[in-house]
Amino acid sequence: MKKYKVILTGKTWPEAFEKLKKYCDIKVWEEDTSIPRKILFDWLKDAEGLFSTNDINIDDTLLSHAPKLQVIAQSSVGYDNIDIESCNNRNILVGNTPGVLVDSTANLTFGLLLSSARRIHEGWDYVKKGGWEKDGVNKIYGTELKEKTLGIVGMGSIGSEVAKRAQAFGMNVIYHNRNQRSDEAELKVKYKSLNKLLEDSDFVISLIPLTDSSKKFFGYNQFLKMKPTAYFINASRGGVVDKKGLYRALKEEEIMYAALDVTDPEPINKDDPLLGLSNILITPHIGSATVETRNKMANMSVDNLLAGLKGETMPACINFQ
Repeated sequence: MKKYKVILTGKTWPEAFEKLKKYCDIKVWEEDTSIPRKILFDWLKDAEGLFSTNDINIDDTLLSHAPKLQVIAQSSVGYDNIDIESCNNRNILVGNTPGVLVDSTANLTFGLLLSSARRIHEGWDYVKKGGWEKDGVNKIYGTELKEKTLGIVGMGSIGSEVAKRAQAFGMNVIYHNRNQRSDEAELKVKYKSLNKLLEDSDFVISLIPLTDSSKKFFGYNQFLKMKPTAYFINASRGGVVDKKGLYRALKEEEIMYAALDVTDPEPINKDDPLLGLSNILITPHIGSATVETRNKMANMSVDNLLAGLKGETMPACINFQ
């Protein structure tokens, strides 16, 4: 039986790897660092499939080194690292992993909100530094969630799940999308214009994808529209936020707090001014980082890759199917 030639740009989960090994000759980058472009270009000369991890930049230059490439399986929902137009021009199928990470990302997103509101991480630092013994807890008071308003910008599947979690805590939920949803009554949410959402929300969550039109979507002017007591949470992509604008808004106390699971670049630079602020929490893009979810993502990526190579319908195809 002919085996397909496939490149893995990083290590994957054992179950998915064993499934792939049955049908493919595999070259895998075993290091924890990103695969150097020069090596990847060389490996891609004969590759028919590419299993993409670690947000490898898949642009026209890379694709020009892959004349036999038929399928790209991106092990994430987002695919802003892939030049889809170039893939289309070369008839390359592109798959991603929607659906399987909804719950884990919604949990992390709401966890950032709850941790920020109740100053959980600051509480831990406070204990370690002896503040509890010295001053009690009066310097780390948080805020309640009940009867507060949560504004979700980007009410897709993850946003819908975040809304359910917020409502369980007694929060009111409003949202803004390009298009108003038809299931508002079922979700118990209300549509608002972006400006109205920013003005009315006690907490604002960004769940919008990164596109040309959404780059630096949240800037200083948007933060100025928010309440000075408002919290901003970004669990989508780092590029949707103007970092300079966010830093200024936090520094000048135009908003109360920010919690980010995503930055631009990633990892965030060690000398980034945001790291010098006390009213921010940053986690290292762990929205889908549970054992169960990452295992599902790896298996779905393999299913996408094998289906595309066999000429079958892929479970999740971004472009042609």
